[in-house]
Amino acid sequence: MMYIKLVKHLNTLNYYRKTKISNRNFLVIAALLVGVFAGLAASLLKAITHHIEDFLQTGFHWEYKYYLFFFFPFIGILLSVMYVRKFIVKGKFETGLTPLLYTISRKSSKVESHNIYSQIITAALTVGFGGSTGLEAPIVTSGSGIGSIVGRFFGLSYRETTLLLACGAAAGISAAFNSPIAGIVFAVEILLPEFTIPAFIPLLLASATAAVVARFFFNEQLFFLVTEGWKINAIGYYVVLAVLIGLFSLYFTKANYFVKTSFYRLRHPYKKVMAGGMILGLLVFLFPALYGEGYVTIKSLLAGNYTALVNNSIFSDYSNISWVVILFTVITIFAKSVATLVTLGAGGNGGIFAPSLIVGGLMGFLLAYTANVLGIAHLNVANFIVAGMAASLSAIMHAPLTGIFLIAEITGGYVLMVPLMIASAISYLINRSINKYSIYTKRLAEKGELLSHEDKDTTVLNMMKLKYLVERDHLVLYENDRLSVKMGAILGSKRNIFPVLSADGAFLGILNMEDVLSHTVKNSTEVEVKDLWVPAPAAVTVDEGMDKVLQQMEKENVWMLPVLNSTHNFVGFVSKTAIFNKYRALLKRQADYLA
Repeated sequence: MMYIKLVKHLNTLNYYRKTKISNRNFLVIAALLVGVFAGLAASLLKAITHHIEDFLQTGFHWEYKYYLFFFFPFIGILLSVMYVRKFIVKGKFETGLTPLLYTISRKSSKVESHNIYSQIITAALTVGFGGSTGLEAPIVTSGSGIGSIVGRFFGLSYRETTLLLACGAAAGISAAFNSPIAGIVFAVEILLPEFTIPAFIPLLLASATAAVVARFFFNEQLFFLVTEGWKINAIGYYVVLAVLIGLFSLYFTKANYFVKTSFYRLRHPYKKVMAGGMILGLLVFLFPALYGEGYVTIKSLLAGNYTALVNNSIFSDYSNISWVVILFTVITIFAKSVATLVTLGAGGNGGIFAPSLIVGGLMGFLLAYTANVLGIAHLNVANFIVAGMAASLSAIMHAPLTGIFLIAEITGGYVLMVPLMIASAISYLINRSINKYSIYTKRLAEKGELLSHEDKDTTVLNMMKLKYLVERDHLVLYENDRLSVKMGAILGSKRNIFPVLSADGAFLGILNMEDVLSHTVKNSTEVEVKDLWVPAPAAVTVDEGMDKVLQQMEKENVWMLPVLNSTHNFVGFVSKTAIFNKYRALLKRQADYLA
């Protein structure tokens, strides 16, 4: 009863809002609401995760407790998978930013409501127990879910709901890193590649609001950077670092699809958990820096503790040997990428945002530390760690602006803006020269499900499915039908072309109204359909891509083609008129999205 009353009051409030406040003005209020709730969601996720980590690492004491680190990641992934299978029964649970991009392009920005809390629960279990991923993607998805729910509840349009979804994503990044500018840049660069200035205002308000809310719970800056600025004679080394990270990002992209494919072959979810948990547990046991997000290691390196990587491992007795630190760093870089992908492949929740930063920071440390040890140059190690993080994020995510502004904000390293720009641009261009699409968008692009703004014609055509454009109201004739019997139905039909089928239902060809009338004037109607039908110039299957359908129409110079299923049975006709009408509707939808 209380729920029914609450719904009635909310509906009354929404009706009042629609009559008194325009949607454009209401977006400002909605963006503030989204910012508040997304900030709370991000703070809750971070709090739960850090409490789990603190308890497992320092909350209890046992002589052999560190051997449990071999099992902790397995337990976290197992609990996450069990939660999803037990409680997410009606909806579909997906991780990462790829499903979010698909939701924008193909599902009218309708994020399933369970993502608001399920992302928080599963990510906290995965990362808190040592899963080697980041919290940023779950925070973004949870915030986007809040934005989507707010937009849909208040009856906003697709464009407005999409904007609130992006506000939630920006708020999530802002709250997670205490970086409101980076949150806005992320939303624009990843989710809203083309936008107008009016869209910028709600993003700004949501991002700033989330940062304020998160500051109540976490007032500490993620990284502290003490730097005297950058030196001109170090520019060449920043270029070398960018090239190395750009090449590594190519490896990371290939490794991502290899690991995903490998785990996809394991159909049973608990077999994935077992395999991934054991691999991850072994990696974390050997390389403790792989536990969880990994920001603690970067903090130590920025503070000048260059042996931090080795100190907490079973090789800690050798931490004062420079070449051991160098070798251990190289192995940790590749182990981190494997650990992240295994965590996600096994069923854990998280993203590659934080791992990208960690890997880039370690590569920056490796280059500067090695150069200093060998006496090749005297480089500021902290500066290269920061530049490496920006370059890695730029290359792997295809988001150079996000990389630059995020790292500048969370480290306070604005004086390094030039090295950040150089490293980010070069690493991004290297990856972009090989991979047209990012690690998030490649799968969608291959399926034609990506809302792209570079080739709009192809994008719109790929969004169209032939099975939804088939005209099924044509009069069907069979080869043995007598023309005299069917003449009334033919003349009463609104179509001028008819499919002709065999007795067993196989498609044979077409019968044109012109041929029927011409024969009727000159001859008797006492003939069968098989005496008049002609082969179709071409036919397409129902799963054919729309670009190929149009190519076939142009090649045969026809306005309409028959559509068949996989067993060569007739389904209907597809016409250019139907295609063009759908094309215009999708273009209008894109225009609304970008307005």
